[in-house]
Amino acid sequence: MEIIRVLPGLHMLAFAVGQAYLWRDPGSLTLVDAGSAGSGAAVAEAVRELGHEPGDVDRIVLTHFHEDHAGGASELAELTGATVMAHRLDAPFVRGDAPGPPPDFTDAPGWERELYEELPPLPAAPPCRVDRELADGDVVDFGGGARVVAAPGHTDGSIAIHLPAHGVLFTGDAIANVEGRTILGVFNLDRARAMESFRRLAALETETACFGHGDPIPRDAGAALRRAARAAGDGV
Repeated sequence: MEIIRVLPGLHMLAFAVGQAYLWRDPGSLTLVDAGSAGSGAAVAEAVRELGHEPGDVDRIVLTHFHEDHAGGASELAELTGATVMAHRLDAPFVRGDAPGPPPDFTDAPGWERELYEELPPLPAAPPCRVDRELADGDVVDFGGGARVVAAPGHTDGSIAIHLPAHGVLFTGDAIANVEGRTILGVFNLDRARAMESFRRLAALETETACFGHGDPIPRDAGAALRRAARAAGDGV
């Protein structure tokens, strides 16, 4: 795992597949997403390398239930004692009460299905407690007031996290930024709803965008997202 500084107080933890983000407030850490199963020890070590202790992580906010985002949550919840949060529609899958639905490729380009079938499977996400179920418009106590923005389409309970005080947006997998291209996230349950969410997130006042897959955009991200949303819409 690689630790990449995005901003003062914000680091990306890059795994073999996907990434998580560590946000620092005075006296408190917040983890946005948790990597795949088995990531807990590496995340804890990263926290120590950045001058903190795992117990300083007060909350783990999951953008959705997929294995590469929620798989490490159970181990990290145990290591840190953090409060675990997820949208109410994805919380049952995080808890292991039911299996999460697979993507629907009905309206997706053919290469998406091919990519999905070629990727090696990730380890299953162990069931994890969800201490707080989130909904659109909720405010979480970090980053000067982190606003939950519902972004359904990738999963029904996908969320983004917007920090208006800092101009930072965590998109989860609603948007990706890979190989220099900002695109609609892949492997969606509902591609049309995912496009609506892309446009909603692009309309936010954002300086720095952090994605579930691909490099962050550290400056003038809002303009980049709006250009990408228009381009994605033209291709639907």
